[in-house]
Amino acid sequence: MNKINLKNFYLNLVIILVVFIFDRTTKLYILKLAEVETSVDIYITPFLNLFLIWNKGIAFGLFSIDGSVIYNSITILIGLIIIAIIFMMLKNDNIQRYFFALIAGGAFGNFYDRIVYTAVPDFIDLHFYGFHWFVFNVADIFITIGVFCLILVELFFNNKKTNEKN
Repeated sequence: MNKINLKNFYLNLVIILVVFIFDRTTKLYILKLAEVETSVDIYITPFLNLFLIWNKGIAFGLFSIDGSVIYNSITILIGLIIIAIIFMMLKNDNIQRYFFALIAGGAFGNFYDRIVYTAVPDFIDLHFYGFHWFVFNVADIFITIGVFCLILVELFFNNKKTNEKN
């Protein structure tokens, strides 16, 4: 690795660690509240509650299954996807590497929970006039931001490069 790549590597590592630590801190706070209370259901604003649920599936509770073989298979698959994300992060020399780092940090946070708790604590409940979005956590926010930014870069910046070549 040359000096610039090493600098980028450390910056990516810092991003991943900051996201992971921020996610862990928020989850530990909610889990501490759950130890004291019988359930965590905290009204914050007319559109935001903190409501603890345990997600054994993947995004938005998809594939929530009690079978340990399927759960373990999904967990292994998620681990492989995280490795692929890190590989893509290391291969990129542009701004996309930072978005991959955001995704990796969030993915590590949720992966850690899958290993330690066999479920991911989700607790952010957004709602609007009785419509509740899926309950999610801070790691999910960073994953979503990273994916959204990658899509924006692909749509608006990579298309310009393609058009300039033609």
